[in-house]
Amino acid sequence: MLPECRILDDPYRIPKFDLEHRDIEGFVEELKGFHEEFRDCFNRQEPRVNFYQYMIGQLSQLERKSIEPIALNVENAKVRAMQFFVSDVIWDDKKILSKYRSMVNNDMGDPAGALIFDETGFIKKGDESAGVAKQYCGTIGKVENCQVGVFVGYASRHGYCLLGSRLFIPEKWFTDEYAERRKKCKFPQDLEFKTKPQLAVQLLQEISQQAMIPFRYAVADSIYGNSPEFIQAVERIRGVTYFVSMPNDTLCWLKNPVILQKQYRYKGKLRTKQVLRTPEQGPIEFKTLAKNINKYFWYRRKVSEGTKGPIEYEFTKRRVILSKNGLPNSEVWLLIRRTRDAKPSYSYFISNAPLEQPTKTFRLAKRHPMGY
Repeated sequence: MLPECRILDDPYRIPKFDLEHRDIEGFVEELKGFHEEFRDCFNRQEPRVNFYQYMIGQLSQLERKSIEPIALNVENAKVRAMQFFVSDVIWDDKKILSKYRSMVNNDMGDPAGALIFDETGFIKKGDESAGVAKQYCGTIGKVENCQVGVFVGYASRHGYCLLGSRLFIPEKWFTDEYAERRKKCKFPQDLEFKTKPQLAVQLLQEISQQAMIPFRYAVADSIYGNSPEFIQAVERIRGVTYFVSMPNDTLCWLKNPVILQKQYRYKGKLRTKQVLRTPEQGPIEFKTLAKNINKYFWYRRKVSEGTKGPIEYEFTKRRVILSKNGLPNSEVWLLIRRTRDAKPSYSYFISNAPLEQPTKTFRLAKRHPMGY
């Protein structure tokens, strides 16, 4: 039984994206105003009109929102003109994105905002779309023929939205076998293979250097948490704290182990390497640590409202030293979350937050509405 102070909820709320009928009154006029903000990003009237018609199609109730269904169902739209607009017309991408992020900052910008990095898949039947391949598709939870994008979202106490994206191109698309497909999809000549964490780093650096969206936190799942490149990119941004998911077999110590300098000869030369003083000092897995924490140290919190009532988890945190190649690496916070079942399941997250960071802050990072 947990004490009362450990099962109380807190008042912080991120607004829910709930719509009522009155919310969409005058929607078309507002959409026209939104569209007008990007007028100078196109050099002619025709692409501006096609841009507006495409927006209407994406916000419609059409089941398939590809070019042809949109053009056939939106008033005055033409299939060939819209196809040409999407595939061949050049518009100012950077200017569009800059204007959009400025609008986001005006409505939702907050110094305590969070960037959320995640990927998602889009099922495809054919094999002609850029980057399409048999790969894991998160939207259905299995390997399927699809495209995969890496996305960055933004959440603050004022709302949440998407900020940017990168299409993940599987490595095989850069082989000679795919040369004709790359040409057909109009790949830039200098385009190179990038992993998902590398694409996330590009997005992070772009937003940071643009300095238009204020943020204090960066959160992501284990694909990015397990990437030294992504973690280092976040750490290079002054004042930003990361909070990332990690696998249950990640190794750590609760206390710094004693390290010895051991000398040895290799090809006649005297060399030095670091070793643990005793093998018994070896690191333990997150899952082993979690199952040995006394129940007194767990805090129960409601994270959201489900269809069958409140969804609650129990949390605890520990300061740990991560293991890299069998030796101590960085010291971080480990947050552990478990379900309230007879046989609970556990989730693990690490953060470079300051020593005095309260558990509540970590829990809020796990409750954002972007899906992570």
